Amino acid sequence: MLASRVHEPTLRVRSTPADPPLLVQDLLRARGDSDAIALRSADTAMSFRLFYDASLHCAAALRAAGVRYQDRVAIHLPKGIEECWSVFGACEAGGVFVPINPTLKPAQVRHILADSGARALITDRALHASLAAELSTLAEPPAVLFADTLAADAHLGTACTGSSAVDAGEPATIGEDLAAILYTSGSTGAPKGVMVTHANLLAGARIVSRYLRIEASDRLLGVLPLSFDYGLNQLLTTVAQGAELVPFTFRFGNELVGALTRFSITGLAGVPTLWAILTSAAPLLRQTPPRHLRYVTNSGGAVPRGVVDKLRSMLPHTRIYLMYGLTEAFRSTYLDPDEIDRRPDSIGKAIPECEVFVIRSDGRRAAPGEVGLLVHRGPTVSRGYWGRPEDTARVLRPNPLRPADRGADLVCFSGDLARMDADGFLYFVGRNDAMIKSAGFRISPTEIEEVIMATGLFSQVAVIGLPDALIGQSVHAVAVRAGSDAGGPTDDDARLRALQHCALSLPTHMVPRRLEIVDRLPVSGNGKVDYNALRADRLSS
Repeated sequence: MLASRVHEPTLRVRSTPADPPLLVQDLLRARGDSDAIALRSADTAMSFRLFYDASLHCAAALRAAGVRYQDRVAIHLPKGIEECWSVFGACEAGGVFVPINPTLKPAQVRHILADSGARALITDRALHASLAAELSTLAEPPAVLFADTLAADAHLGTACTGSSAVDAGEPATIGEDLAAILYTSGSTGAPKGVMVTHANLLAGARIVSRYLRIEASDRLLGVLPLSFDYGLNQLLTTVAQGAELVPFTFRFGNELVGALTRFSITGLAGVPTLWAILTSAAPLLRQTPPRHLRYVTNSGGAVPRGVVDKLRSMLPHTRIYLMYGLTEAFRSTYLDPDEIDRRPDSIGKAIPECEVFVIRSDGRRAAPGEVGLLVHRGPTVSRGYWGRPEDTARVLRPNPLRPADRGADLVCFSGDLARMDADGFLYFVGRNDAMIKSAGFRISPTEIEEVIMATGLFSQVAVIGLPDALIGQSVHAVAVRAGSDAGGPTDDDARLRALQHCALSLPTHMVPRRLEIVDRLPVSGNGKVDYNALRADRLSS
């Protein structure tokens, strides 16, 4: 049910509804007097007015907890309405929000809290209980705010104790300041935080709204986590357009189909796994196709052509947008639905306001059909990695096609190989590094290897991605046993124990589908494990 209005803190107002949005919170401020529904769940509907009030109350609580300009605010909550107003509350407080996927294990959450230097943590009691041991090991634990307490206080109109005003002399947040840090696995093992500005997020909301033609009459089903850049974009896009978002978690395909119908959903974004579930494990879709569904979009990996064909036959009146992007540059390309028949394997062309091109190893533009590195340029390109200048310098580099004396800008080198046809359409070829892209997640092999090595059962472990028609790549581990004691576990026992340890230490999408035990791993000339040879051997067998 709708909550009553809450006490409005005296935060400094930087814009009015008539001003163009400069900051993330301006999107919601512009609709703060509207009684149109902004967020909906199975038993709750929240208007933009109450959404805005809840964000202001959250901001006041954060200020009272000591959050100041550019302090990091971690948000570790299940998908739902509370997570949405926490994002805007962190921005209103002048902070930088750090959304954390609730499926991560406690040790991974601890890493994000420590790495980001989070000043505050918004969570629920169950998740907090699971983190208690890890939080106690932090040198500077964050102030903990419980979402249910904030929501109850907001419902009762309870004012937060302490001043909620911006301190005199404190810098004003501008569009180029950080708004969020989104953690994604990196090639060094531990997740890396991608720094995203207010301007980045506003550009993404504006651009996606444009080519998907999202309007106030749309109602989007939010199944992607807010820690995923495209899941976050759905929240911001709906607020920007005055549309409605339905945060939703599901286990089975028919639950998803039921939600599409029950909530009259017009837009659905997903990753390849979701489409595989809908086309193969959701019989309700053929029986009662959702008649309101105007479009669906894909990101996080290529959708097999057979799955696309099934989707089109099951959703004949729904437009299907195949898209490509990465957290460091947000969205990059999309394929117009009218082009699917002619170019079913293409990732399309650059999104509006952006340029995406292919360069050769010598830094020159690749010719049509020539494979090279995919480079992103435009207002959605991030500021790199939090606290990792060397990693940032490898990804963000001066534009090789624009001399310094002509205003060279920084562009994002994706690490992906691609080619462009004579008509300017792009085609993904493969990763240029060891990262595994599975079910919409970018997975670090090193992080999985460290977990398996921690069992003490193996002397070497290498993790690779192998092609999978449904999820893009499956996680495959190859290991060498440590010693050969007669009293030690058998290979089968060691394999089982290692996989059980992975299941306890890693989120489900990172647990290897198979752990293969071998006598030795292939090595390159410099003595390092030859991942390319390891992968090639398994592809040829």
